[in-house]
Amino acid sequence: MARLRLITDKEGLTPAQAETFDWIVESRGRMIRPYEVLLHAPGLARPAAELGHMIRYEGSLSDHDRELAILTVGKAQDCQFEWDSHIDLARAAGVSPNAEQVLLGGHADLTQRESIVIGFVRELCADAKITDAMYAAAERMLGPEGVVELAGLVGYYTMLSFVMSVADVCA
Repeated sequence: MARLRLITDKEGLTPAQAETFDWIVESRGRMIRPYEVLLHAPGLARPAAELGHMIRYEGSLSDHDRELAILTVGKAQDCQFEWDSHIDLARAAGVSPNAEQVLLGGHADLTQRESIVIGFVRELCADAKITDAMYAAAERMLGPEGVVELAGLVGYYTMLSFVMSVADVCA
């Protein structure tokens, strides 16, 4: 059971919450779980939603790299919601069954690209830093802009995972 009431409709919302609710629904097509929690702090919810919009729809990362990174964060942060929300998108973007198997704890051969994306995300989630070797590999593959966007994506989806975890709605 959720620790916080999930805000799924506009009933009883403050004007700031209602305005943010409308913006999120307009930008996403519907209200989604992380924002059902974040709307308790509308001053945080709107900028978070704007950042998420940029990461998902305006960033330079390919759909493949973005969705693989999101799945990796979801597993690293033990947030099943992120996995469930993005697995079909990841498959549609060409994330391989081997990458899925590795993220689920199995062993499989990965492409160099998959290995770098998964390794980068796992390092950053585990240690809050990246080794020089991982940075160099990621920069060769993504360029400086892509590396910064990938790090920002990890931070964003980690924040969503943390917010949902605090509310006990990651499952």
